[in-house]
Amino acid sequence: MKIDSSSEDSLLRKIAASVRLSSKEAVSKTFLPLGIGDDAAVFRPLPGHETVLTCDWFLESTHFLRDKHPPDSVGWKCLARALSDVAAMGGMARCFLLSLALPATLTGRWLDGFLGGLRRASREFHCILAGGDTTRRDQILINVTVVGEVRKRLVLLRSGARPGDLLYVSGQLGEAEWGLRLLKRGKARANSANPSIRKHLYPEPRLALGQWLAAKRVASAMMDLSDGLSSDLPRLCAASRVGARLEPSRIPCVQIPARFRSAPSVPLQLALHGGDDYELLFTVSPDRARLVPRSFRGIPLTQIGIMTTEKQVVLVDESSRERPLPGRGWDPFRSRR
Repeated sequence: MKIDSSSEDSLLRKIAASVRLSSKEAVSKTFLPLGIGDDAAVFRPLPGHETVLTCDWFLESTHFLRDKHPPDSVGWKCLARALSDVAAMGGMARCFLLSLALPATLTGRWLDGFLGGLRRASREFHCILAGGDTTRRDQILINVTVVGEVRKRLVLLRSGARPGDLLYVSGQLGEAEWGLRLLKRGKARANSANPSIRKHLYPEPRLALGQWLAAKRVASAMMDLSDGLSSDLPRLCAASRVGARLEPSRIPCVQIPARFRSAPSVPLQLALHGGDDYELLFTVSPDRARLVPRSFRGIPLTQIGIMTTEKQVVLVDESSRERPLPGRGWDPFRSRR
């Protein structure tokens, strides 16, 4: 669809047409009786549910590079990373608001690719576009606000962990950070056939796993891993007023070919400090640990440590020697990737 780049109304029509509901998704009208087209949307929570709200920035040069990241991956990822917060609460996605600022020169092919990726993520994760805002700017700025739901009394918080609880993680850590490094090494755009690059470009929020852990009352506390284990785990510990002992040998690390390793510890360092994995970090009381499978729908679930009364996070080697875990994950005010 060709649009007049000087017309915001035309731009809004293009966005609405590209991410509109399919006939199979008409059931969503039960909780979203009024979506795009008016001054605001109308959301109606389902009976017996609580509403979950989250928002997330996705900024050019900070979270993605225009010359490296395909526009469809930007569309996919800006929604997927926000949905990861809903997964961390044990919730289901319902709808989202999109605020988009971009140069007028990108309202053609780049916007088409972006909307294609956004549409795929919207349909894959059953989260529909309810509205938002657009404006013109030299750099691309994206903000996504997601509305989700969780059954009453089943919401999972960071504050539920207790000393003695076992600490688990889903998936493989450090893979997205390694994918980013490979992406930056290349002179061309991304080859998403590489699993690490794909994990970085097209993350999959663990919505089904989060809902299962909540519904079965398996997890006592949970959060998603967006900034890296060394930055996110202390946040869970602080909320629960506990500490943690991590066993490095248990942590599921990204597999890196030997020719790329500058040191044997590189996979572990990526697993500890790399961000963008969007896996779930959760605790389980010892009497519920038998309910945790080795994998959930093909996603490995691995115990990596235990919660303690000491309010610090330490690494414990095979000789039982302890050392503090420094927080070297992503922090937009401290470092730039």
